[in-house]
Amino acid sequence: MIDFIEGQVAYVEADSIVIVSHGIGYRIFSGNPFQYREGETRQVRVYTHHYVREDAMHLYGFPTRGERDLFRKLLDVSGIGPKGALAMVSAGTPEQIIAAVAREDIGFLTRFPGIGKKTAQRIILDLKDKLKAMSNVEQTALKVADRLEATDQPTLLHAFDEPKQEAMEALAALGYSQAEIQKAMKKLEKEGADLASTDKIVKRALQFFLTT
Repeated sequence: MIDFIEGQVAYVEADSIVIVSHGIGYRIFSGNPFQYREGETRQVRVYTHHYVREDAMHLYGFPTRGERDLFRKLLDVSGIGPKGALAMVSAGTPEQIIAAVAREDIGFLTRFPGIGKKTAQRIILDLKDKLKAMSNVEQTALKVADRLEATDQPTLLHAFDEPKQEAMEALAALGYSQAEIQKAMKKLEKEGADLASTDKIVKRALQFFLTT
């Protein structure tokens, strides 16, 4: 089992990054690969989950252990595959999702792509007790049970076509429809959000999806 990979980011794509470590390039699927910077000389650490099935072997990566551990628990729920679990962990923080499960907030859970009412009910049924045992997040989850984390305020609009297009591709890879993505883009532009970088666009769009 590969617990984490540490190395330099060779390149970034819409749904993944490649990290070079000891001469080997590891492709790691990520919910927001643009949070990493291509060609950076500094070492980055990505916590990984090695997903194996009959026809594929994939690495899924996360910036924190908490996100990786929540991803693993979501995979245990019937009807949720790695793509759906990755979209949930990328759009919402572990604290938000744990809090939603604790208060049985089906409405919040169904905001994630591919999560319908029945799947949301299964998440609550299967994980309500298990998530309470997750270290370092339970107390924080209780504190945010009645609010969403959306403290970053938008800054001056600097819309560039390339970052916007990359962000749209990343959101599509997470399972959001073109109609949803276009709606989010229009909303962010109307708000005057900072669209100067792909990472910022993805983060703001994911926040938008969770609050609409």
